[in-house]
Amino acid sequence: MFTGLVEEIGVVAELNPHDETGGTSLTIRLPESSKLLEGALLGDSISINGVCLTATNIDVQNAVPSFKVGIAPETLRLTNLGELKKDSNVNLERAVRADTRMGGHFVQGHVDTTAEIVDVRQDGNALTFRFSPKSVDVLKYIVFKGYVALDGTSLTVTQVNDTEGWFEVMLIAYTQEKVVVAQKKVGETVNIEVDVLAKYAEKSMAGYLGTQGEILVKPILEQMVQNLVAQAMGGHSQ
Repeated sequence: MFTGLVEEIGVVAELNPHDETGGTSLTIRLPESSKLLEGALLGDSISINGVCLTATNIDVQNAVPSFKVGIAPETLRLTNLGELKKDSNVNLERAVRADTRMGGHFVQGHVDTTAEIVDVRQDGNALTFRFSPKSVDVLKYIVFKGYVALDGTSLTVTQVNDTEGWFEVMLIAYTQEKVVVAQKKVGETVNIEVDVLAKYAEKSMAGYLGTQGEILVKPILEQMVQNLVAQAMGGHSQ
């Protein structure tokens, strides 16, 4: 599990679609001064652009530390990791510890879909990004002032338009310097993970109402879930 607070921006050293295992591997290099891999062990979980991946190789002996992860075919289908190229920047976060402050929100590293950036506009020293999800079904879990993880970054939703199929977030000046989303342009994509608590709320209520009840009151159910998440969770903006 992760918090959605990016610890480091890494750089793609290699995306190998035909590695020694017959699969796809991704090697990330870190700044020389990076402490991200301190205490890291093989098999540890590291979030790369919001995707929870397993470290299969860790190199902290060289001047430039690096690590390697394997990427499953399903992950390549659901995320934008396959679009990465040599020297692409990526958000990185180690798995949360029991003594870590929960400064963001509960992020699993299980991407739901991707979204295309359809608009970027300046608002003072902040940037507002508008996203159109590949799967519009996720919009029922995205609510005004609720949480959403974009490329692994915990952000607050500032607008949602279910009819037109988009939502917006705002990046303050500080965040723009710390995450890769701020570097992206219109037409590029981000990984989306919606708030898992919204999914649990929906499933619990559906089970309570029963299958027939879910069919009859689905529009009401979805609205109730959105209201629950918005009221209970609040929002977070880095």
